[in-house]
Amino acid sequence: MGSNPFFHFLTLNLFAERRKHLAVVGLSVLLIFLLASTLFISSSLQYSLHGALVSEPDFVVQRVRGEHLLPVPSSWADEIAGFHGVDRVASRVWGRYYTEPKGKSFLIIGIDFLEDQSHEALAKLVEETDLRAFLAGDSMIVGAGTARWMRSHFYQKGYNFLAPDGTFIRLKLFSVLPKESSLVGEDLIIVPIETARKILGLGPDESTDITFNVPNDDERANIESKVSAMHYDLRIISKKETRGAYERLFNYKGGFFLVLFLIVLLAFALILYQRASQVYSHEKRSIGILRALGWSIRDVLNLKLAETLTIVVSSFILGTVAAYFYVFALGAPLLRQIFLGSGNLHSAIPLVPVIDFSILTSIFLLYGVSFIAAVLIPVWRIAVTDPKEAML
Repeated sequence: MGSNPFFHFLTLNLFAERRKHLAVVGLSVLLIFLLASTLFISSSLQYSLHGALVSEPDFVVQRVRGEHLLPVPSSWADEIAGFHGVDRVASRVWGRYYTEPKGKSFLIIGIDFLEDQSHEALAKLVEETDLRAFLAGDSMIVGAGTARWMRSHFYQKGYNFLAPDGTFIRLKLFSVLPKESSLVGEDLIIVPIETARKILGLGPDESTDITFNVPNDDERANIESKVSAMHYDLRIISKKETRGAYERLFNYKGGFFLVLFLIVLLAFALILYQRASQVYSHEKRSIGILRALGWSIRDVLNLKLAETLTIVVSSFILGTVAAYFYVFALGAPLLRQIFLGSGNLHSAIPLVPVIDFSILTSIFLLYGVSFIAAVLIPVWRIAVTDPKEAML
């Protein structure tokens, strides 16, 4: 059988059954679209998270009583610096500042611009900042989300912070961080460290926590044990634990999508069942006619395989392209809230285009093989029967 008549007949068959095929393609595209969209969002957030954590310190020391964070005495930093193998010990001042009445919050970070920074991203920021102009007045550097919120609330040039002692602290807007700075940089407000202490209500010798690095990986467990034994109310958080906590958070929120995916997968299973039933009821006679006209079993299977592959490939391409455009061009409205939430400014972060081709291939094989098997197995059973019985 020539290739041209074969593909001509395939085209005619697809056109004749276009309503049935379009229904299958539509639901298949929906399934792949939802699954691929979640994959793209998850991969993008994981990529941004790992990039943001690269410059984070190895360990963070906090003071905890009854699950409440307490200010850390700055003298603890000198104690930690006394351990052999410890590097880049620094006291940090940071905390959440909640606005009224909207309830939005900003992450206040205090920096001593005249000292070396332990955080690589902050060190780069200090190098790029005109310190003379910044320190000349009460100024702040904000994230892109914070800047948008301030502009939308008519704070074009600055903001008045209410300190715990009841006084107002007026800060001018100095510059805005780039959108691609990091996953956690959307709602930042960077101010001089003494200003941060006033806004957060900390004393002159108090800090939020202490960070330090351990260059030798083999010494990290030993030094962590020594530092944890310094004080009874001390808690140490490693970079590995922070990364795991974020990944578990994303995976937990992504679990909500799994419920939606199972519902769509059930609908897809019903499609396959209906497709197989239609082979017996509607296409049984047409297959018998093809066999009577001289088509071999291989010819019939090749026809149905080409027809099914056309549906599978077109559905996968349409679903994947639609998901890519939805996530990286439109910003994944609605679906991104599953991962980021909508309670604060984090949901406005840009999604970096990241694609895991191995997982996409797995999706294609899982979807394609199951679909092809659901079609070819019934077709084969009919094709091997006598053409006269198939046409009855």
